[in-house]
Amino acid sequence: MSIVRFGVSLEKELLEALDNYASENHFTNRSQAIRHLINNNTVTSKWQNNDLVAGSITLVFNHHRRDLITNLTDLQHDYLPVILSSQHFHLEKELCMEIIAVKGKASVLKELADKLIAIKGIHHGKLTMSRAS
Repeated sequence: MSIVRFGVSLEKELLEALDNYASENHFTNRSQAIRHLINNNTVTSKWQNNDLVAGSITLVFNHHRRDLITNLTDLQHDYLPVILSSQHFHLEKELCMEIIAVKGKASVLKELADKLIAIKGIHHGKLTMSRAS
């Protein structure tokens, strides 16, 4: 990938906002901040246009909850084509976290995440999507 340099004209307030954003997010320069903002916009656009995206579904739950593990597993089997991998972590004696890596159409990943998060006994869940290409 080649780097192209270009000039940008901004109102003073926008430049200050960019500098604040770069500082708050620990970017070393404006170029990194602008790259990050453009990339975020690209991901959001792919998500909204139901393009192919990759992501993760993070779930926190009490693994002793009756039928929870069975329900999680059954639902994941229904979505095998989009699930790349899953990792189970033991946070405390009864509290677990599962991270499921996914890749597919944005609407299918959102549907899967919504169904997983809605399972009785899930304390917290979140879908994070990124670009797949």
